[in-house]
Amino acid sequence: MFRRLKSEREFFSFQNFLLSFFQNLNSYLHEALTNQVNILKAAPTSKNKETHPSYRCAKKSEYQSPSEWSLVLKLFSGSCMALFSPFVDSHEVGCVSEMSTQEKLVDKEFDEVEELDVDIEIDQQSSSAPERLLEDKEGNRYGDPQLRIRCYLEACVFIDDVARAQSCLFSHHRQLSKRMHLSISAYNIVMRMWAKRCSFNHIRRLFVLIEEAGLKPNVASYSAALECMGRFNIYKSIECNPQEMEVDGLSVDDVFRQCVFKKDEREMVLRAVRLVHPEYQPSVSKDQPVCSLPLVKQFYAEREGATYPKLDFSLKELRDSFSLQLGMEKATTITIDSVEALKPVTENMAKMRELLATQRKHWAKALLQTLKEKKRIVSSNSQKSWSTCIYPYLCILDDQDYVNIMLQGLDKLSPSGESLLIMAEEMGNRVYNLYSIRQKSHSQMIEKLGSMYNSYSELLANDTETNGMLPRECWVSLEMQRCSGPSLLSDDTPWPMVLMVQLGSFLVDLMVRELKIWSNILNPAQEKKLIPVLYHMYTFRSNHKIGFIKPHPIVTQIQRVAMETKLTFDSYVMPMLCPPVPWTSPKSGAYLLTPTKLMRSTDGAVQHQLLLEKSRDEDLHAVLDSLNQVGNCPWKINKPLLDIIISIFNDKGNDKLCIPPPLSEAPEVPRFNPHDPSYTQAEKAYMKREGVKAKKKVAEMHSLRMDALYKLSIANHMRDEIFWFPHNMDFRGRTYPRPPYFNHLGSDVTRGLLLFAEGQPLGPKGLDWLKIHLVNLTGLKKCSSLAGRLEYADSIMEDILDSADHPLDGRKWWMNADEPWQALACCMEIANASRSPDHTKFISYFPVHQDGSCNGLQHYAALGRDVIGATSVNLMPCELPQDVYSGVAQQVEEFRARDAEKGLKIAQVLEGFISRKVVKQTVMTVVYGVTRYGGRLQIEKRLKEIDDFPKDYIWDASHYLVKQVFSSLKEMFTGTREIQEWLTESASLIAKSGSTVEWVTPLGLPIVQPYHRIKNQTNLSIHISHDANEKPDSMKQKNAFPPNFIHSLDSTHMMLTSLHCYRAGLTFVSVHDCYWTHAVTVDIMNRMCREQFVALHSQPILKELSGFLLTKYCSRVVSKPKKFEEHFKMAQLLASVPQTGELNPEHCSRHFRTHRRAARPHPIDSLSGLRQLFTVA
Repeated sequence: MFRRLKSEREFFSFQNFLLSFFQNLNSYLHEALTNQVNILKAAPTSKNKETHPSYRCAKKSEYQSPSEWSLVLKLFSGSCMALFSPFVDSHEVGCVSEMSTQEKLVDKEFDEVEELDVDIEIDQQSSSAPERLLEDKEGNRYGDPQLRIRCYLEACVFIDDVARAQSCLFSHHRQLSKRMHLSISAYNIVMRMWAKRCSFNHIRRLFVLIEEAGLKPNVASYSAALECMGRFNIYKSIECNPQEMEVDGLSVDDVFRQCVFKKDEREMVLRAVRLVHPEYQPSVSKDQPVCSLPLVKQFYAEREGATYPKLDFSLKELRDSFSLQLGMEKATTITIDSVEALKPVTENMAKMRELLATQRKHWAKALLQTLKEKKRIVSSNSQKSWSTCIYPYLCILDDQDYVNIMLQGLDKLSPSGESLLIMAEEMGNRVYNLYSIRQKSHSQMIEKLGSMYNSYSELLANDTETNGMLPRECWVSLEMQRCSGPSLLSDDTPWPMVLMVQLGSFLVDLMVRELKIWSNILNPAQEKKLIPVLYHMYTFRSNHKIGFIKPHPIVTQIQRVAMETKLTFDSYVMPMLCPPVPWTSPKSGAYLLTPTKLMRSTDGAVQHQLLLEKSRDEDLHAVLDSLNQVGNCPWKINKPLLDIIISIFNDKGNDKLCIPPPLSEAPEVPRFNPHDPSYTQAEKAYMKREGVKAKKKVAEMHSLRMDALYKLSIANHMRDEIFWFPHNMDFRGRTYPRPPYFNHLGSDVTRGLLLFAEGQPLGPKGLDWLKIHLVNLTGLKKCSSLAGRLEYADSIMEDILDSADHPLDGRKWWMNADEPWQALACCMEIANASRSPDHTKFISYFPVHQDGSCNGLQHYAALGRDVIGATSVNLMPCELPQDVYSGVAQQVEEFRARDAEKGLKIAQVLEGFISRKVVKQTVMTVVYGVTRYGGRLQIEKRLKEIDDFPKDYIWDASHYLVKQVFSSLKEMFTGTREIQEWLTESASLIAKSGSTVEWVTPLGLPIVQPYHRIKNQTNLSIHISHDANEKPDSMKQKNAFPPNFIHSLDSTHMMLTSLHCYRAGLTFVSVHDCYWTHAVTVDIMNRMCREQFVALHSQPILKELSGFLLTKYCSRVVSKPKKFEEHFKMAQLLASVPQTGELNPEHCSRHFRTHRRAARPHPIDSLSGLRQLFTVA
């Protein structure tokens, strides 16, 4: 590489001499300084030793670990090679060109930083200066400086703006107050940039800056250095690099195992290592860790002979569907036909459509021109700080992409307007998603993804061999096999909300300023002038001033009359056209390219993601595998039902059937002149109230109509397709499909439109289950046995068949069901099956539901081993199904009758009005933490729905009934209240100690409650309320803990059931505690549901929770007496697990049995052991 001086051997001999010299010099100086500081430490006064130069130097040396001293030496000795840089042979370093003017400026800035650091070290640092943390500290998503700096640097690197990236890094490194915001990741981003440019001198200097910042290089730092060396063939520096890594506790294998590579980075790093070790091969672990949690240990251990169901699709079909989905995600948007396109086009509609298309062309041209001008202004404005400068984010996409995003936002804007926060965040999020996909395309990972998915399809296809692997295991195995090229996992920093809002607000402001329309466009007789299309207004919500964007009525009128036939959606709101990528970690899964979080969270909350990333991989296997199972269920559209719904939708809708009418059916807003003296003040006030009501009604009708339009248009677009719903979960572990508009968690309409894409023969009992399911959908026969419900279904077969054959012009029996559209779909399925030659062989695609009996109370009854409560919620065998809501209503009626006899007026008024429906919602939600106030509002709403109930007594009656409902539940579920109170009091003390409540589910999912005190931040009229750095909100923490804990157990039960159904070959999906499967497999699913409920509650759940909370919150040292007293009180409470009853979980049903493991001993068996947790200083 270097021209020989006299010979190559002489050159390297001289280099080794220099290295040896500096090593000896360092050793001598370090020893001398250490001796000197020991002498000074023994001095009688501290004044002399603190001011002594040797002490200051030696004191500073104490901050340097041996690895850091070694690194400084090697970098310093390595810099001697720069002396020979004039001798670099140009033909041997082909990748290095002459430095541009930009890079020379960067070099000059590097020198300035190094000089400045010397001054800072002499003038500002003292021996008592605090050390920097060696680990990155994450804050909240809103404004954490570390996240924002990394996003800014990544954007600069993406657009190849070297000077701007370097300037941002140096401006923070120069000042100690800002330097604290720099993480090792920020230096690594710039380091990778220089690695691509083969500039080893810049990388070497960055290592020095990292040390000055008090940070420690990680594997990504060394990876960048090795990449540069691989591109540059720097043999001797390569020889030093692995040695430095070993000193820092790292190895070359760690680089290949832990780093995320883009493009050819992996190959360059490997090339660098092989220059020193030609035979080196990165070690790849072939064995995947196995989950050993007690609940699923046997599930994962017994793998011999285990098989999992395949999809009813060929390998070619799956690969073709992947190509379609990939194309849709790369485009980021999809345009589909609106179901309103089926209406006949009038002359006025055609005119308005043409007018709107013309206006869009003008708007697009104006926005494009203004955007270019704004970018020039922002770029040249050097006074702006990096934190407010959005120029890099305006360059990461093509200008036309931003224009399309703005026009899409205009099309989606409601006539009543939209919050600036929501609109800005949505537009910023669209920019981020498109940018994220461009990054993946730029890193060349899409090609590797295609190869991986083609191989993964072999696991699912029906024309390939079965290998007995779970989807997650298969995907991880394929990643291990394809260990070359770019990584599939991205390490790009997710944008904080404040950044998306800032960028989105810029685009919204551009729209408000530049979009104009002629005032006389609809009425040529009016004065012709340009008026804004959008208005920025202000309103107050909960005493907060909120920015609001509203379209001009002229634009709204044009859009309403045009009734355009096309709708544009973001690709990630659509169902997937291929099976989702399996979840393999908290960062990888679901869509092919669109970034998706494993755990949904409140905007601003990052603690969930941090907890997930700290968990062991194997502890999350059961959760990930369950999400993969429910996401792998293919769906199709019930086309006959869809056609009926669309016909009603386009014919003014039907409120009774939950098909919202168009705005043409909305009430007119009363118009009057408030200055007209003919109106009295009372009349004016009345007209004003009526106007507000009418406007509210119009806004609600528009919202409902557009929601139905989106759902039906997506369903119509997918009518001939097979599709999938990728899933993620909330912070409690409850699973949700990712597409927001159309999914099986939706309304009765959307649920009725969905069928399993894979059918199963009904078998001998399938038709019976369809009939029972239909009766359940009607809301009738709640207290009847299964045989009674089946008998009722047989008695109304004429109505069922008539509904199927003549849904809109027959007896219309189905319209009176609680869930009319699902009932109609079930009628059609029963009709087709009963008319087939052999109903047992009829292939059914219809999902049959099995709903829980007040699931929250079931969990409480099992936790408290409450026999009476368990009987009330069907945990114990009974001749007839128990209905807890009817039981509570009956108990309340007894209380009412007793009070009526005593002469209580409200009790006498309520005679004949207490029903199951009145109390159901309150009973159902009390277990999830509803208060008496909330329960009263629920009952008040139900009483208002009763036409005959006297309206004057509604408040008194609701107040009386909620009191009786709570009393009834306390008598029926004795253990429930005790457990609720223990959970509530525990959370209260934990929150008051300054901590958020955390726990781990029996399936290993870490949970933290994201409730913090509100810190108001108003920026651009945007109200931002969540901040994870604020203190916990004690009230929310304590009130939410009981329901959230029960929700987490509910999700655990669902996940266990899904795993065992998957292994048994069943189709299984869930809507929280409502489980869906084919009619033929209902009995199997029910058995597995009960087995897993018993398995879950055979664990010592409350004792394990107590042990976790004690370890988490009571194991730290407390020195202050007052704090110690509070700490001890909390420990006493956390250890006082409520007493349980005599219910044996194995006796919850006589229809199954399960193996119980021995209960683990509780860590604290008595309060006497508590004091051993503390040490008083």
